[in-house]
Amino acid sequence: MPFNDLLAGEIVTELLRQLNTISRKSCFCKSSADNLITSIEELLPIIEELKYSGVELTAFRQSQLNRFSETLRGGLELAGKVLDSGRWNVYKNLQLVRKMEKLEKQIERFISGPMQAHLLADVHHLRSETMERFGRLERRFDAMNAGPGTTGRQGMEVEEDSNLGTFGGIGLELGKNKVKKMLIEGDDLSVVGIWGIGGSGKTTLANEICRDNQVRSYFNNKILFLTVSQSSDLEQLRANIWGFITGNDSMSHSNNSFVPPGKLQFDWGSGPGTLVVLDDVWSLPVLEQLIFKIPTYTTLVISRCRFPKTVVNEVYEVELLREDESMSLFCHSAFGNRSIPPTCNATLVKQIVNECKGLPLALKVIGASLQDQPEMYWINAWKRLSRGEPICETHESKLHDRMAISVECLKKKVRECFLDLGSFPEDKKIPLDALVNMWVEIHNIDEEEAFSILTELYEKNQLTLLKDARAGDAFCSYYEICTTQHDVLRDLAIHLSNQGDVNDRKRLLMPRRDTELPREWEKNKDQPFNAQIVSVHTGEMREMDWFPMEFPKAEVLILNFLADEYFLPPFIDNMPKLRALTIINHGTSEATLQNFSVFTNLVNLRSLWLEKVTVPQLSNATVPLRNLRKLSMILCKVSNSLDPSVLNLPQIFPSLSELLIDHCDDLIRLPLSICKVNSLQSMSITNCHRLCELPADLGMLKKLQILRLYASPELKMLPPGIGELVWLKYLDISQCINLKCLPREISRLTRLEKIDMRDCSQIVNLPTPAALSNLKSLQRVICEEEIFDEWRNLEKTVPDLHVQVAEKWYSLEWLNG
Repeated sequence: MPFNDLLAGEIVTELLRQLNTISRKSCFCKSSADNLITSIEELLPIIEELKYSGVELTAFRQSQLNRFSETLRGGLELAGKVLDSGRWNVYKNLQLVRKMEKLEKQIERFISGPMQAHLLADVHHLRSETMERFGRLERRFDAMNAGPGTTGRQGMEVEEDSNLGTFGGIGLELGKNKVKKMLIEGDDLSVVGIWGIGGSGKTTLANEICRDNQVRSYFNNKILFLTVSQSSDLEQLRANIWGFITGNDSMSHSNNSFVPPGKLQFDWGSGPGTLVVLDDVWSLPVLEQLIFKIPTYTTLVISRCRFPKTVVNEVYEVELLREDESMSLFCHSAFGNRSIPPTCNATLVKQIVNECKGLPLALKVIGASLQDQPEMYWINAWKRLSRGEPICETHESKLHDRMAISVECLKKKVRECFLDLGSFPEDKKIPLDALVNMWVEIHNIDEEEAFSILTELYEKNQLTLLKDARAGDAFCSYYEICTTQHDVLRDLAIHLSNQGDVNDRKRLLMPRRDTELPREWEKNKDQPFNAQIVSVHTGEMREMDWFPMEFPKAEVLILNFLADEYFLPPFIDNMPKLRALTIINHGTSEATLQNFSVFTNLVNLRSLWLEKVTVPQLSNATVPLRNLRKLSMILCKVSNSLDPSVLNLPQIFPSLSELLIDHCDDLIRLPLSICKVNSLQSMSITNCHRLCELPADLGMLKKLQILRLYASPELKMLPPGIGELVWLKYLDISQCINLKCLPREISRLTRLEKIDMRDCSQIVNLPTPAALSNLKSLQRVICEEEIFDEWRNLEKTVPDLHVQVAEKWYSLEWLNG
């Protein structure tokens, strides 16, 4: 027999033997797969429980458990593939057999190796912690024998048994590591902060940090935890801290007059470090009195308020829980485990968890409130949550009362402004301009005070500011800034506003978009509503969808809707005191407004905000808005409304001082009559990409102080008449990429303070230096690098001038609504 035939025969024989082995293994593999699935389903929940037990694990141990969990989940998937595989799919079975063998060895190695080490480590930690607790009990007994306690929760070490594990350790690891790094590695940080809204887990995070072995070792177990709150005895707290720092325990039991004032700097040498945790700090003056500037002394401040960096050197802002963390915490509170039980309605559970928006306190309280309740109760709870209502007395008393503490401490006017935020839809950006318009009209304040209130609410974590990268200076427009609010805070504002009889409420609010007006309103329509603010949030509304209502005291009306057509509410006729009207369409295209004739009786209207609508044709007969001060049209169709042939703006808006037209893509030219609106002080025509020219008589606007034209790519020149704007202080022509030059007449703007001309790449030459030297009031110019030197030369003759090259910045944030 030839050698090649012999070799081929042996290969075939060996191949048949291997196929027979694989086939036998495949048969056994399917039964092994069944057994493996059973084993993993029993083992995986135990590993998950270890991971989320609330017991602190080192990063390495947590990492090991995470990897083993993933291995087990992969095993379930592999076993499923084995069971689905056909017996004679030889290649696939070979691969699966090898993977099954490898998986079995991995599981066996972990259980016989690292898992045993985990058990030994747990026993060691348990013994160590037990000894520490006995030692702490002895010290407390000694302290009790030494004298009475003092105000606030305190101890030479943090009390580990008070409210620990409130959120089960979920979502804390990242925050704990960041704060630990600030405390241990931040050598020049004497004051570190943890900030966040009420119920976000700030105190829980602080407790976990104080329990951390690395932190305790770094501070030699010298950690003092004090709850400051709003009513604590400040002198006693200072005495406690000073006694703790100096080691003089007797000072902790008396108001010692020798305690030095806060904020003093002491040369205390290089002794062991100490950590004082100040929980629930509500004001800057109180915090300043509790800080002692000593090299070996570190303060950790927990607060709902933002403090300046001159006082708090570095801060960690508590992050809300991710989707998976939220679900885990909610299920722990509602079911006693970390996942949705098979018998529960998973969709309903997810809907309720989504309403909590990642806030730990809400997840814990609402989950506990629904424990052991029937499914119909859960459905009702979800509906109530979607309307911003408490689901039961327990929910109301625990969650709203806890959150309401942060509102009760606000000054009356600031508190009222916070409650006004409930007038806007959830999960939507609130245009700051519309918000400020409302506050100015109903609280008798000016725009500067309104912005100050907004800042205070931001510093107290009652809202979040989202702003244009170039906003913030004296000439920024409020419409460039948006604000958002966590849904739980918004629900709190609605809850507090909905107290009392519906006809007597100061704010009449629809918390969520609905297809019709609330039944409660319809049932009480026979009596006048005394609301000062009315907020309606619906889909498409036709004339027959409205019912008659009277609002003799209403000053603000906010209409939010999602529709292609919208019939304006007839009850606007019954709002004789209406001063601010906001109309916002949240649909994808501009909505057509009907019943625009209701504007005829709005003689007191001062502010009108229109967003994503087709603006009806304006005429003196239909819109005699003689007291209107501010007109804003955002993402609107305006060509019909601004038809020059029928429009006489001075007659329609004789008192108009601010005009904003933004992202209106059908605007090509401004009506000539706009130049006769002598009251106009601010005009912003921005992001109107088809605007190609400005009126030649623009200089007739003698009172104009602010002119914004940015992002007008078709605009090729500024009219010479711009030199007649003798009161102009701010000119913004940024992103006018086809603008060829600045007219020579610009040199006559002797009151001009700022020019923003970033991204004006076509402008490569300026008027003569002699002409520009007349701009004596010019303080700031933002320009491209190519023209920087020409402007820089002007600094010699205009001493207060500062010229800067523009930073590249682009944003599509406005697309997100």
